[in-house]
Amino acid sequence: MPELPEVETTVRGLTPVLHGQRLTLVEPRRADLRKAIPVDLRQRMQGAVVTGLGRRAKYGMIDTDRGDTMIFHLGMSGRWRVDPADLLVHDHLLIETAVGRRLALNDPRRFGFLDLLPTAELPAYAAFAAMGPEPLGDDLTAAGLMRALEGRSAPIKAMLLDQRIVAGLGNIYVCEALHMAGIAPSRAAGQISLGRLERLVPAIRTVLLAAIEAGGSTLRDFAAPDGELGYFSKQFLVYGREGEACACGGPVHRQTQAGRSTFWCPRCQRN
Repeated sequence: MPELPEVETTVRGLTPVLHGQRLTLVEPRRADLRKAIPVDLRQRMQGAVVTGLGRRAKYGMIDTDRGDTMIFHLGMSGRWRVDPADLLVHDHLLIETAVGRRLALNDPRRFGFLDLLPTAELPAYAAFAAMGPEPLGDDLTAAGLMRALEGRSAPIKAMLLDQRIVAGLGNIYVCEALHMAGIAPSRAAGQISLGRLERLVPAIRTVLLAAIEAGGSTLRDFAAPDGELGYFSKQFLVYGREGEACACGGPVHRQTQAGRSTFWCPRCQRN
């Protein structure tokens, strides 16, 4: 599933194509993806000028001069295609601009979705209202994270995947950040010291920024809007490397936590 770096890469790829442009065509090519596409999406978006693009957690956002924001989620296999020569069967939304650029939202598995709401209502949007701080923003601090984890006996890995604790973190990047910070994924979240959290917060940022710089991680079907694949997977220190040697020389282990694979090094990451 595309995670935060993949969505950020997508938004950055869409920005030079869409920002400041009038949308001359907005055409949903089916009625639903994971859920129904808003029936008034064409009416409200077509003819509007794009005034900004952004991201919240794993959601992309496109703002218009009509005071609306279209939210997109890429699901398991979604991606935007820029200036496609031909439309494909799984291109479910087509956008064209006044200068002749074309975008197609492609989603073979249809686990993504589209939504549309007034921009002023974004803070109350159901998916956003209970989210924790953005991991790349100033609101994520070691002290704040310690308060959020206080008294929690659940493993730190599970807590970091809880969107109410930190917004947008996914399995791959949590494994990598915990390894960088030297924290065992099974350690009770409420027992982690402030000193360790002061290592964890910058580790989260470092891993995410490195992934964004590399264009994300190529897993399954993800590609950036320009068709380029992400290469951060070639930098993984532990994720997907069960049985291989960690940089410290110890073997990388894998365990299952809440149905998800966790990769870690017992020598580097101690309880």
